[in-house]
Parts: sequence; structure tokens; C-alpha cells
Amino acid sequence: MSRSGIQWFPGHMHKAQKEIKEILPQIDVVIEVCDARLPFSSENPMITEIRGDKPLIKILNKADLADPDTTKLWLDYLQSQHNVNAIALSTESPAMAKTIPHMIRKLAANKDEAGKQINAVIMGIPNVGKSTLLNTLVGKAKAKVGNEPAVTKGQQRIRLEDGLYLYDTPGMLWPKIVNENSGYRLAVTSAVKDTAFDHEEIACFAAEYLLQAYPERLKARYKITELPEQEVELIEAIGKRRGCVKSGGHIDFHKASEILINEIRDKTLGAISFETPEMVTAEVIYFEKLEAEKIAAREAKKLARGRGRRNKR
Repeated sequence: MSRSGIQWFPGHMHKAQKEIKEILPQIDVVIEVCDARLPFSSENPMITEIRGDKPLIKILNKADLADPDTTKLWLDYLQSQHNVNAIALSTESPAMAKTIPHMIRKLAANKDEAGKQINAVIMGIPNVGKSTLLNTLVGKAKAKVGNEPAVTKGQQRIRLEDGLYLYDTPGMLWPKIVNENSGYRLAVTSAVKDTAFDHEEIACFAAEYLLQAYPERLKARYKITELPEQEVELIEAIGKRRGCVKSGGHIDFHKASEILINEIRDKTLGAISFETPEMVTAEVIYFEKLEAEKIAAREAKKLARGRGRRNKR
């Protein structure tokens, strides 16, 4: 996978974006479901643009897969933002999800007191567990549930309680990713289909991060006394430990990469978070500067081409 090469914006997502903009004027509260392991990388920047000043409930889902200490940092960070309420939910304790209708009513208190209908919309990128959460809320299988990203493809309106309606939307990604690291994190946690990336490159990204953030986990899981400094060497060491050896004694790097990715996803390596508010703040500054430089370079080329044409006349 090249750092700019994930293709992930199918036609139904364009349609979903248009439909959300159309219903937004009648929406009182916006709910965004993110992956607790990567709250920044799994949020959709388009939601920030289109919601305006409407109250936002930020749900950090799959919190049982995330590092609890890091999740606490994210909850504090998100709660400090204007008009944002944040909660962490896990598949192990779905009862917390039942408090969401009360949160919606509280955020639309004026309408609730007047007995008017309250409308909320729930959004999220594919594979963050939005459909499972919906099923918990409504008590029956209203939304399709699956492990493949982009299972829900049509908008639906669901009655949660008397006078409280929830608009569900398809899992929606954005057409361009500015922070390249976010693309890798989304791939590691399977928010994009496995066909969209190269396992070896994603495993290298994950291995580099784990060496810095969770070295003791790696030592314990793969029985490595002294960890290597480089990610490639780590994956090779994992491959050797797991018998991923081809003829001639060469390590099957692809197979070793798959082992690492799968053991991250199924929590064999424990609860892991892939970003912190501090880390993301630094990355945003870096990648915004990089993007500005790319745009400036393109504009300079255009200008140079224009001058060249004029000189030929």
C-alpha cells in the first residue's frame, strides 16, 4: 500500500454525504461513533464541517479493545471541546449504551420540555460497531451487522422512544486522507478492507509503534528477551518464533505480518490504543504544513507553465 493509495470512497458514500446534508437542518443532536483505539483517525472530518454548532455525542466504541488509560485521556480531551459530550462503550458492557436516549434529550432540553419531536442522527466510518450499537439501542436487529466495512448502505429512521427519532446513515469515509498515519491505523484495525492495503507495510507500521508504546507486551507474547530496534527485524523474529520459515531458512515475512496484524485485532496482544491527543496534535501540525507545501509547489508549477506559454508567443 502506498501512503496515499487506499481506495475507499465508493459511490454509496457520496450519496450518503449528500443525504446527510439534506436532513441536517431538522437534526437536533449529532452522534458520531469512533473506534476507541484511534478516536482521531476514525472520526470523519466532514462531520465537523457539516454539523455546525449542533450538540455532538462522541462515542468511543470498542473501548474493551483500547488501552483504558489512553481512553481516559481522550474522554477528557473531547469533553473539553465546545458542545461535545463523550462516552466510552464496550461490547462487554452494553448497558451504558442505554443512557444515550437520555443524553440526547438532555442536549435538546428545550424541545423535550415543549413536547416537540427530537431528531438525532448517528454517523461513523465503516466497521466501528455502529450497527451493533444501534441493535443494542432498539432491542432488535434493525441494522445489518457484519465484520466487513461498509455493511450498512441505506439511510433509515428509527423510533427510539416517544418523540425521539434516530436517523441512521451508512458508514462513511472521506475522499482524501491528509494524515498518512491515520490511513495505516485504520488499516491495522480493519476499518478498510484487507484488499485495500499490503499486509507487510501495515505490519511494519504497527511493529514500529508497538516497539515504542508496548515493548513489554511484545516480549511477553513472543518470548523475545531482547527486542530488536527495527520493525522489520521484529516481524522476522516473530516469524522465526512461529515457524514461518520457508525453504532455505528464509522467514515468510508475509505470513509473519499476518500473524502480528491478526493478534492486534483479536486482542491477543491485549488492549492497545494507537494514538493519544498529544501525538495527534503534533501530527496534525506536521501534515497540514506538508499539505500546504504540496499545494504551494503545485501552484508554482502551474505559474511556471503559464509563464512558459506566454514566452513562446
